[in-house]
Amino acid sequence: MRKILLSSLLLLVLFGCIGTTPLKDLEQKPADFMGKKITVSGTVEDTVRIGSISGYTLTDGTYSIKVSSQSLPAEGKQITVTGTWMRDSLFGYYLLAEE
Repeated sequence: MRKILLSSLLLLVLFGCIGTTPLKDLEQKPADFMGKKITVSGTVEDTVRIGSISGYTLTDGTYSIKVSSQSLPAEGKQITVTGTWMRDSLFGYYLLAEE
């Protein structure tokens, strides 16, 4: 029973990471992803809503990115989010989350 549980957990971790873009890659070579649809995973930090603008920081503990999103997950929550990698003069690079 324990082997089955451990095997299931390992598969969940492995398949949960497939198809996601590492935050390290986005920080180190942000222009390579410009305009592309990507999926990232991490922990939510620093949620903010100012009028119609809202978003949060997503971190893996070492690297972090900004996410623009209408919905604000709870700080400290582990999430996976998909969106388009964007850049503007005010906020720099950020992920425009699909809603």
